[in-house]
Amino acid sequence: MLTEVTKQSSSSNQVQRDIRRKYQAETSILCLPIMEFARQHLLLIPAAWLLAAAAADLPAARSPGCATRCGDIDVPYPFGLDPQCAINAGFRLNCSTVGRATKLFHGTLEVIRFSVPQGKAWLKTLMSSQCYDQATGNMSYSNAWLNISNLPYVLSADDNKVIVLGCRSLAYMLSDTYIIGCLSTCDEPLRNGSSCSSGNAGCCQADLPRGVQYYQSFFNDLYNTSEIWNKTPCNYVTVMESAAFNFSTTYLTSTVFYDTDDSRTPVVMEWGITKDTCQQARINKTAYACVSDHSDCVDNDAGYRCRCSKGFEGNPYIVGGCTDINECLDNATYPCAGICENTPGSFTCSCPRGKSMVNGICVKNQRSTWMAAVVGASVGLVALVIGITCAYLIRERRKLHHIKRRYFRQHGGLLLFEEMKSQQGVAFTIFSEEELQQATNKFDAQQVLGHGGQGTVYKGILKSGIEIAVKRCMTIDEQQKKEFGKEMLILSQVNHKNIVKLLGCCLEVEVPMLVYEFIPNGTLSELIHRNHSGHISLDTRLRIAYESAEALAYLHSCASPPILHGDVKSTNILLDGDYTAKVSDFGASILAPNDKSQFVTVVQGTCGYLDPEYMQTYELTDKSDVYSFGVVLLELLTRKKAFNLEGPEHDRSLSMRFLYAMKENKLEDILDDQIKNIENIEYLEEIADLARQCLEMSGMNRPSMKEVADKLGRLRKIMQHPWARENPEELDSLLGEPSTVNSTGTTGNFSIAKKAAMGLESGR
Repeated sequence: MLTEVTKQSSSSNQVQRDIRRKYQAETSILCLPIMEFARQHLLLIPAAWLLAAAAADLPAARSPGCATRCGDIDVPYPFGLDPQCAINAGFRLNCSTVGRATKLFHGTLEVIRFSVPQGKAWLKTLMSSQCYDQATGNMSYSNAWLNISNLPYVLSADDNKVIVLGCRSLAYMLSDTYIIGCLSTCDEPLRNGSSCSSGNAGCCQADLPRGVQYYQSFFNDLYNTSEIWNKTPCNYVTVMESAAFNFSTTYLTSTVFYDTDDSRTPVVMEWGITKDTCQQARINKTAYACVSDHSDCVDNDAGYRCRCSKGFEGNPYIVGGCTDINECLDNATYPCAGICENTPGSFTCSCPRGKSMVNGICVKNQRSTWMAAVVGASVGLVALVIGITCAYLIRERRKLHHIKRRYFRQHGGLLLFEEMKSQQGVAFTIFSEEELQQATNKFDAQQVLGHGGQGTVYKGILKSGIEIAVKRCMTIDEQQKKEFGKEMLILSQVNHKNIVKLLGCCLEVEVPMLVYEFIPNGTLSELIHRNHSGHISLDTRLRIAYESAEALAYLHSCASPPILHGDVKSTNILLDGDYTAKVSDFGASILAPNDKSQFVTVVQGTCGYLDPEYMQTYELTDKSDVYSFGVVLLELLTRKKAFNLEGPEHDRSLSMRFLYAMKENKLEDILDDQIKNIENIEYLEEIADLARQCLEMSGMNRPSMKEVADKLGRLRKIMQHPWARENPEELDSLLGEPSTVNSTGTTGNFSIAKKAAMGLESGR
């Protein structure tokens, strides 16, 4: 079978040349008078009808008294025989008497029937023929065409086919944008009822495109019956309903196919209320045609139509037209072998008591002793498994509760409760493990703020909306476990603006967890090491150093009992929203020991910050914190890390590198370029000298944290009031003591003040 589909714009193939020849040959036909058009089977829609069909009136219910039948054919709404009976002018029909028969027409097309549920109409159209004329010895043509572009129809592509009959026939159907055809031969034996799919058994067929409203059919002159007219006198081509066609050999040997219904064949058409889609049609509520409850809108090739929802039937174009289907009355369509109960839009099918549904059939329940035993044993087994599982879960829960209570007592939880009762108004909370898991999303990795040698810190949010930082320590000294709760209570009473507040702890885990206030701007280490291109002024560095020293001095001197931090480093100095320094992680520190028995047995800390004396004696003192703070001062001056594993061996320790530079009088080589200038050099030398004192090998030679904080505070005042250097009295007022310098040079005022005073004396 040959099927040709081509655009009209193509002009390079043989089919297009055939079209041009046919157009030239048929120009005279198209110019014939009206009667000649009728003889040639040209189906023309009257102009007045086309204009009327183009109008889209508002939908309205059918008026009372409208005829609903024409002969034996039902005329359902939206169609009507009078203007007031149709939904709009395009759906108006004509009931006429032809001979002795009453027939229904839509324009000039005879209507066979309608289907509202399918939105389809069956009408009759003309076929085309190509026959050999024995009288003239030429081929005689009867070419039919159809134009329904102004009617609410399109040819159904699902129900119709282009069918060509003949033993030597090549025929086409020309539509607006397509040419479709096929070649029919008799190369195979002819049999009644044979399929036209091969095209070699006397007929062929081609699929119809969607949305066709116009076509013209014609034949290729090169394929005709001039040589076989005595056996097959004619060829035919038509567009018709595929289900209505059944091939017969007599269609080839005679003209019975053409003569049966006056050269007409049935065709299926889909209708649309308008050419709009459902989405577009719903916008205009007054013109929307689906007015019945339980109705749906359906898009098709003609536009949109209506149908009743599933489980309902009737006419969706009429208010209340869709009614419930009683499925229980139609057992063939809706089989139910049991008790059928109709429901709106559906139905239920159940079995009477004592029976059950098996493959759609109600069968009597077969009860036997062995089945009862099996069921009983199964139920017993399930009950046993459930009982064992519940007992195991209860045992495990009790075991977990016992473990939590043991940890709580082991970490001094009971003693902590007693202390909290005796001290009213203590802002300290003992958190449960579940509370902290919920606050940190079960300690999710996305919540990690940082890692340290002693544990991991997570960000969390309590139910009250307060942001917290939770530290999960990795280990705890066995000697500290018993007094841990009491020590946490003491640490919680530390109240200083430059110290991170300890809010509470969790004692019901193996290693207690500490809960701090959340500080948003990260650590000092991140500020000075992460982005070296960011500028940090000397005033900011000095302020951070002073605030950190003040916090450590408070822990050493003002807390009762004194608290030793034990892990002073830049990562344990946090910065809040205003970049105010806050010393953190002191909760993992220890209270100042009262006797030798309380000294640590394992050195803890961070490489690069550890006090050499502490490493030798295992004795953590307040001077150990001073040493570590001296390393932090060096980080602020140099923006270099305390310990660099990637550098040369003699340059790995920042403190050793600094002391060597001081010894060789090469301090400027190690200072940060951002703060190294003429205006700052004297201040930098003073800070460097203070750092050197903090890094003394012997703790006895190091200043206390209070002395360090005082010196940094006085240096800040001089930087903030540089004019005071020229007035000794104002300088004394700022420093709070005379501007003279003692002979040791370690406990008096700075050399800047000394130089200023000497300068004034020489000036006198």
